[in-house]
Amino acid sequence: MASEYSREADLALALKMADAADVISMARYQSQDLVITTKPDNTPVTDADKATEKALREILAKERPNDGLVGEEFGTSGTDAKRYWVIDPIDGTKNFMRGVPSWSTLIALIERNDDGTEQIIVGVVSAPALFRRWHGAAGLGAYVSLNKLAPKKIHVSGISTIADASVTYSDLNNWGEYLPKVQALLSDANRTRGFGDFWSHMLVAEGAAEVALEIGVALWDMAAISIIVTEAGGRFSSIDGVDGPGHGSGLSTNNIIHAHLLDALRTK
Repeated sequence: MASEYSREADLALALKMADAADVISMARYQSQDLVITTKPDNTPVTDADKATEKALREILAKERPNDGLVGEEFGTSGTDAKRYWVIDPIDGTKNFMRGVPSWSTLIALIERNDDGTEQIIVGVVSAPALFRRWHGAAGLGAYVSLNKLAPKKIHVSGISTIADASVTYSDLNNWGEYLPKVQALLSDANRTRGFGDFWSHMLVAEGAAEVALEIGVALWDMAAISIIVTEAGGRFSSIDGVDGPGHGSGLSTNNIIHAHLLDALRTK
């Protein structure tokens, strides 16, 4: 059953939500009175995270009252609906807290097909402190906007070997049995950089890097990212090769070298 909303209308709403998020988050960025608390999983959350997600929830309640929602800060509702939104109000909260500009708001829309499978149909990554925003929608391509200028279409690179590739990653924590494989991969690459979080993956989508990998991530960390990477011609999977987000890890590549990366990271 087709949605009553067009793909273009859904994307326009996601961009409207990103506009609202940018206003709230930038008003609190580098604020001297930022309120920081610790969540039950021992990760930090700020008043900006909460205010941003609250505002986005209010927009969705008005614009798409029948859609479900998965939010990092205030939980899940209506994911048995035909469609549901996935929101990370501030991806890179630790950067946000320290005044590092590499943080973003992540917004995605997932649609459930008649056979029960799910498809991410819209994704927006808005990084106002970097003056950048990326977006993608199924079948419509992927784009980046710099300093609020007109969107420019992006595409992954054509580099075909690890020896020529630029590999980006979040950090070397929590890799467990994968760590020796990750370190060997970094040694084999032409260039490595620890950008981390959303930016690594967006560099892959832009063709500025060939690989982005991280572990210990949730659906809201990867949903918006994954469709932008795939619409740019890349491939997104877990480090075990399961396509799509929500599998605890993220591997973005230019597609050409994806199979090689999976082989390189295989632990058994």
